[in-house]
Amino acid sequence: MIAVYIGAGLIGLLHIYILCLEMFLWTTPRGLKAFGLTPEFAKASRSLAGNQGLYNGFLAAGIFWGLLYPDQTVSKHILIFFLLCVLVAGLYGSFTAKRSILFIQAVPALVVLAIVWLAM
Repeated sequence: MIAVYIGAGLIGLLHIYILCLEMFLWTTPRGLKAFGLTPEFAKASRSLAGNQGLYNGFLAAGIFWGLLYPDQTVSKHILIFFLLCVLVAGLYGSFTAKRSILFIQAVPALVVLAIVWLAM
């Protein structure tokens, strides 16, 4: 069970970090480097990135909700749903935006999904 909390918690924190990058740091050197952007493109796409960041925040909120929900059966279902959302988002992003998203987002979600499925 501890593996569920650690794994899902790390994925939740990752999505909070992505939220910060996309909503607040998109046009900063850190944001430009993380996403391989030019300053001009970052400035032009800032509002789109903020929207993406908000969605990453929703993923994180759902994962933390699942971790904190008092009923273990319901908690498992919440975690499975949100981890599947992370997995789908990671797969889509790896095919359409950047291949590394597969290993940063999709693979960890798949691993933790398997842990949740087996441990809860």
